[in-house]
Amino acid sequence: MTSPAQTTIGGITPFFIVRDLSAALAFYRDKLGFEVTFTAPPNDPFFGIVRRDRAMLMLKDVEVDPLPNSQRDPSARWDAYVDVPDPDALAAEFNSREVEFSKPLKDTHDGLRGFEVTDSDGYVLFFGRPRE
Repeated sequence: MTSPAQTTIGGITPFFIVRDLSAALAFYRDKLGFEVTFTAPPNDPFFGIVRRDRAMLMLKDVEVDPLPNSQRDPSARWDAYVDVPDPDALAAEFNSREVEFSKPLKDTHDGLRGFEVTDSDGYVLFFGRPRE
């Protein structure tokens, strides 16, 4: 029995509920260097997409409080893992933008190297890679 050829999947994108779309877009654009690639509707947006290289996030203000993973269970605090080839260089870039790290650049106990950033809605993003 032969299996069908696998079709490429372009990526997966976290979808975060935010309190204030303008503030969230500004954080990702100004602090983390993402580009705002889409907002809707045009005059009073409540939905936006930010992208940096192959990393993308969808943000939506639906007038409910965000619920980051850390509020559900502190031991499962990451809301997104962002794979970066050089976490040391990215940490230096973020330092130059005065980004506050919620966990500093380090080698973790589970074999990764990276750091954490918490956004204004409490979502925790880990930027890193497996240690070599």
